[in-house]
Amino acid sequence: MAEKEKESFTVTDRRLFTSEGELRKDVPEEREAPLPAKPSGERTAEQPAAVEAPTAAEQRQQADAYRKSSLDMDRQVELSGQSAKDLEITFERFLASLYMTGMLQLGLMHEQGGAPQLDIVGARQTIDSLSLLSEKTKGNLTSKEQNFLQNALYELRMAYVEVTNALAKGPQQASAVR
Repeated sequence: MAEKEKESFTVTDRRLFTSEGELRKDVPEEREAPLPAKPSGERTAEQPAAVEAPTAAEQRQQADAYRKSSLDMDRQVELSGQSAKDLEITFERFLASLYMTGMLQLGLMHEQGGAPQLDIVGARQTIDSLSLLSEKTKGNLTSKEQNFLQNALYELRMAYVEVTNALAKGPQQASAVR
């Protein structure tokens, strides 16, 4: 018992914010040195993304480079006889992309000549992403965009239920139902 009374420990509060949400003034700045990047630019689980945001000058430089690259691509597209307008992303094209991704993940669409591939977790995340978009854009969409979004969500949810029910039945029961 006497040994336990002599033991002590120190508690260090490493939280950055107070209970009121204010930044604590007594917190020393701690920065870990970033791990060197792989030559290919890939990150590993041990290598977190950079903590610091790019400077305003770096962001401007990157945005300018992106615009220049996009203009070069647009010129190439125009030279091939197509319209560069076909490359522009609209909200409906964005939604269509998510819809197609969900259908691919559910194995209901596949590349020509390829086999369907099932990714239930990915499909669920895609559907949840569309749901999130629906909630966050409520009141800000045109009726055409709203209808497209609601139809895409309806179809994907129904397909998800059908696919997961078929999986739950198993291959033998599912083929007997057909």
